[in-house]
Amino acid sequence: MPKKTNHKELADLLAEAESDRIKDLKSTNERLLKQIDKLKDKKADMIEAVYQGARDGMSTLTLPKISKPAKSRKSTTQEEICVPLLSDIQLAKRTPDYDSLVAEERVIRYAHKIVKLAEIQRATHKVEKCAVLCLGDIVEGELIFPGQSHLIDSSLYRQVTVDGPRMMHSFLSILLENFQEVDVYWVIGNHGALGGRSRRDYNPETNADRMLGKILQTMFKDEKRINFIIPEGVDNHWYTVANLGEKAKFFCFHGDNIRGSMGVPFYGYNKKILGWKALAANGLMEDFTHAVAGHYHTPTSLYINDVRVWVNGSTESYNSYAQEQLASMGRPSQFCLFVKPDKGVTAEYLVNLEE
Repeated sequence: MPKKTNHKELADLLAEAESDRIKDLKSTNERLLKQIDKLKDKKADMIEAVYQGARDGMSTLTLPKISKPAKSRKSTTQEEICVPLLSDIQLAKRTPDYDSLVAEERVIRYAHKIVKLAEIQRATHKVEKCAVLCLGDIVEGELIFPGQSHLIDSSLYRQVTVDGPRMMHSFLSILLENFQEVDVYWVIGNHGALGGRSRRDYNPETNADRMLGKILQTMFKDEKRINFIIPEGVDNHWYTVANLGEKAKFFCFHGDNIRGSMGVPFYGYNKKILGWKALAANGLMEDFTHAVAGHYHTPTSLYINDVRVWVNGSTESYNSYAQEQLASMGRPSQFCLFVKPDKGVTAEYLVNLEE
């Protein structure tokens, strides 16, 4: 006759089994944590390799000295800030009428046109400050979709450490020669993603746009008249607020988190902007009066209640994204705004970059 197990023995057996299970879980958890640490180390090594490559490249460069413009002697107290939007250059993208050379030419042309627009505004206003809102996809990337490496004219490494820094250094230098102060607000796009379409798939530290921004910050480290505002951290890395005054607070983000199926997603913008304003009203986000984004390659502006929103264009020629996804023909263009800190936007220009 089998021996009966009393309640105490059963309780001891269950407790022993539970103890063994807890030990196994702890062991598994420790093993996974070690694997995560190794992956973090690999990412850190990759990021450091990119920055070191950029530092090595910069050590051989002789950067031209940037001359400071003369201060305005206008007696007017009417002051404006020049606010150019810059996004969706997608440097290295290759199409029948677009490549890295065309992209760089248009970015430099844009800088000169910004200066000309500032001169127009200076007829009646003092314009000594420029706030550049860089809204992502400055580089094309290399790993966004299968076969992309056959549709670019330079590697991602070159986009981030050679061609991108040269192009953006020229662009910002032209602005520094014509404005007393330049602030650069920098957010990442989806084309900088390493290993997938979504920015959510990886640590934002490894975004190529962010790497380029940090390299530029290093290149201009000795220039006291330029400031870089690059969001830090994992949670709030995708946006920043350019606070240019009480009536001029610009919510800056790339726009790939706005979903839609037909054309520029007006409903998606409406839903997101109202949601972010509600969070700001409850102290969960920084408040804003305007919003600017890129991504859709079709220059558009709209009102959502009292928030004015600008969706920027692209430097690409008759870009295929706008044609295929939005059934529109977005010509190469970028928005340039002028604002008064206490009144908001006072002038806006859609700058054609074809000529």
